[in-house]
Amino acid sequence: MSKLTDVPKRILIGRALRSDRLGETLLPKRVALPVFASDPLSSVAYAPGEVLLVLSIAGVSAYHFSPWIAAAVVVLMFTVVASYRQNVHAYPSGGGDYEVANTNLGPKAGLTVASALLVDYVLTVAVSISSGIENLGSAIPFVVEHKVLCAVAVILLLTLMNLRGVKESGTLFAIPTYVFVTGVFVMIMWGAFRGLVLDDTMRAPTAGYEIKAEHEGLAGFALLFLLLRAFSSGCAALTGVEAISNGVPAFRKPKSRNAATTLALMGLLAVTMFCGIIGLAMASNVRMAENPAHDLLDKGVPVGSDYVQNPVISQVAEAVFGKGSILFLVLAAATALVLFLAANTAYNGFPVLGSILAQDRYLPRQLHTRGDRLAFSNGIVLLAGAAALLVWVYEADSTRLIQLYIVGVFVSFTLSQTGMVRHWNRHLATEQDPAKRRHMIRSRAINAFGAFFTGLVLVVVLVTKFSHGAWVALLGMVIFYVTMTAIRRHYDHVSQELAAPEGPSDDSLRPSRVHSVVLISKIHRPALRALAYAKLLRSDTLEALSVNVDPAETKGLREEWDQRGIDVPLKVLDSPYREVTRPVIDYVKSLRKESPRDVVSVIIPEYVVGHWYEHLLHNQSALRLKGRLLFTPGVMVTSVPYQLASSELAKKRAGKRQEWNAPGSVRRGPAQVRPKEPNAKD
Repeated sequence: MSKLTDVPKRILIGRALRSDRLGETLLPKRVALPVFASDPLSSVAYAPGEVLLVLSIAGVSAYHFSPWIAAAVVVLMFTVVASYRQNVHAYPSGGGDYEVANTNLGPKAGLTVASALLVDYVLTVAVSISSGIENLGSAIPFVVEHKVLCAVAVILLLTLMNLRGVKESGTLFAIPTYVFVTGVFVMIMWGAFRGLVLDDTMRAPTAGYEIKAEHEGLAGFALLFLLLRAFSSGCAALTGVEAISNGVPAFRKPKSRNAATTLALMGLLAVTMFCGIIGLAMASNVRMAENPAHDLLDKGVPVGSDYVQNPVISQVAEAVFGKGSILFLVLAAATALVLFLAANTAYNGFPVLGSILAQDRYLPRQLHTRGDRLAFSNGIVLLAGAAALLVWVYEADSTRLIQLYIVGVFVSFTLSQTGMVRHWNRHLATEQDPAKRRHMIRSRAINAFGAFFTGLVLVVVLVTKFSHGAWVALLGMVIFYVTMTAIRRHYDHVSQELAAPEGPSDDSLRPSRVHSVVLISKIHRPALRALAYAKLLRSDTLEALSVNVDPAETKGLREEWDQRGIDVPLKVLDSPYREVTRPVIDYVKSLRKESPRDVVSVIIPEYVVGHWYEHLLHNQSALRLKGRLLFTPGVMVTSVPYQLASSELAKKRAGKRQEWNAPGSVRRGPAQVRPKEPNAKD
């Protein structure tokens, strides 16, 4: 089976890398930016639209609040970025929000943050891919007709690219991300030049439409609630900010400083693009509605169900560059592509967090190990599977999926920044240096303001989106929390059970005797080799054991045994129901019952074959027996392999390649060739 998967595996993800090449996979800032920040950078493609969609409930007159909402998002973004810059310096190990909450607020808070982040990473992949599919579907009808299939295909493609390694995927994904960022900045600058210098009139394709307000003349608490809901929707621009603090180990040295610089650059770029698009949307009179078929009016008539509402960034690009222009097409293509790549933030955050949680025994240990390309392969595959399941359940509908979004990230924001406040309080209690105390007090103020602000957003999101799907995200967090708690309890119980005692115990005492049993079905080379090996062990008692399934074959076995004069007693077990496994198990248990202090050593001859399909034809009884005997205390199982010709031929074929990977060498690295020992006669 190993040979069957080896070639396609190497084609898809590349040759295995040695552990000492881990440093070559670390990221410079120019590659780390698109790898870890593609999610918040790409969110400007839909976050401005989310703000206008909510405000449209009160009609076009409510649009004049959008600059104030944008300003609030900017303040929150800078606050969160400033807070996370403190995080990466104080906690550079890559634990991010989880480590901060776990260290300062306790294991339960840490596990809550971890659950929220894991859910948010899965949703990031599902929402980004679904949104990209919908954008692409406006140009390619096949994609719309097969949304789920295409979304799953994109998830598989991203999975393969990430399995090749962080550095390779980052280099590939950097180009479209930088094209997108450059295109948005060119659009903002050209739009500002046209409007402020040339005094041109820029009109979006929806500028002539009217909006049918669902609730006109909102005031007081109702207006405040609407503005808070619009603000929480605009906060989609902050999703993915925490990925950099979780991915500090992937940066080149000095890791903390490079991560902090990347955070600041990401925040500056995202804020500028978000505000620029909001400003151009206001200048070009973009119109958006939650239900465009009925609420968008063209000369007083609803536009109807055939109308396709383009994203805000697309409408602004058409107003600034002109429909069909080269710059418009380049930006449109880059926008659709970067939405796919936004999922890459989760592909780099989820596996690292999963590895840390596995190290803390909250997730299976397999998530802590690196794969062939020094990426956390098991975490990548787990993320892809969960996201594909979510896409299938919600039919790749970004409108339904986005209702689940944001909850997890603001849970982690709030608890993380609350934890940082306690972090500074703990250090202030012992710090005497006035300069360092001033720095800590300033940092604590930033974190306290961030905790209050993100906590407020979390409350608003839960209140406004709970019935629309946010409860699913909360349920996912609960499932992760309960599962990880159960895994930790299991590992703790096993660790306690396996702990070596201080003094002598039954495990360290030698058994009274060793009773060896060699399983025999017929006399052939593997059986003779197993008997020879068993004699070498010099057990207290040695016997051969066979099961009488076919009387004629059993009779022939006895006769040949006597003819060969094999000096090992042969015991035959009756099996009236033609079973092989049960009689052997019962016999071994009877030996243990007669002499509880004895050890029974069961020796099984096995064939070693060279083709995967041959495994289906051989060794099935041995596998079943070993599986059952594992549950029998005081029983040792030994396999004596016999290499068939097909295994030797397979090894020769593999040896023709430049480097043959023996089983397990993918993880260990190829075996080192030892120098020959000098000849004593020389």
